Amino acid sequence: MPASPVLVAVLDDLAAEGEELDALVAPADLGTQTPAEGWTIAHQIGHLAWTDDVATVAATDPDRFTAEVLPAALAGAETFVDAAAAQWATRTDLLDAWRAGRAGLAAALATATDGSKLPWFGPPMSATSMATARLMETWAHGQDVADALGVIRRPTDRLRHVAHIGVRTRDFGYLTRGEQPPAQPFRVELTAPSGELWSWGPPDAPQRVTGPALDFCLLVTQRRHRADLDLVAVGTDADRWLDIAQAFAGPPGEGREPHGG
Repeated sequence: MPASPVLVAVLDDLAAEGEELDALVAPADLGTQTPAEGWTIAHQIGHLAWTDDVATVAATDPDRFTAEVLPAALAGAETFVDAAAAQWATRTDLLDAWRAGRAGLAAALATATDGSKLPWFGPPMSATSMATARLMETWAHGQDVADALGVIRRPTDRLRHVAHIGVRTRDFGYLTRGEQPPAQPFRVELTAPSGELWSWGPPDAPQRVTGPALDFCLLVTQRRHRADLDLVAVGTDADRWLDIAQAFAGPPGEGREPHGG
């Protein structure tokens, strides 16, 4: 059965995101330090390559993922991400392996059974959700690479995928800090790079967040401090959310210091 049009569109955007990052790293010194402490560009790409690799296992051999990959990760819950990035960073064929892994994952997700759920380190995900999550990570780690190289990337409307995850994971920021998420949904209105207005939540919700989509994506991936972004919160709950928003799994991230801080 061919992949759904929605999945095909996400996979196309994921491929474009990977190609854009590839163009940055291909001529770069992979030993360049990035804003993530202890991580070079090689670590950033190594992390992406490793995650693509285990995501492919989840898509093609879910029993193996559940029996081997997941227990190994849980056994080293505090260190497995850094350890995997460090291991892959030493590979002499890192870029080639990353490119092959991107292609392999896309092919695996494109043939996933419609409606099936793939095992993961958190809740199981559909193929479309997995592709969206991979795009979010590719964009976020690509931002670290761009910052390391002093490159300002031109934002695209592919950010809608990142923003969508940022909205959908609202409660996660509270839960990772032992806080009770607000019961009522928020209204989020973001201006896309193209000028289109993207929105989530009830139009009349009293708790609201507005601003540029790029700024929101930088916030929820913790690539910029809130003080450096042009986001507006209306309501005490929405204001709190912007302090703790986190679109990725794991413990509360350290984020970034304010510019010049």
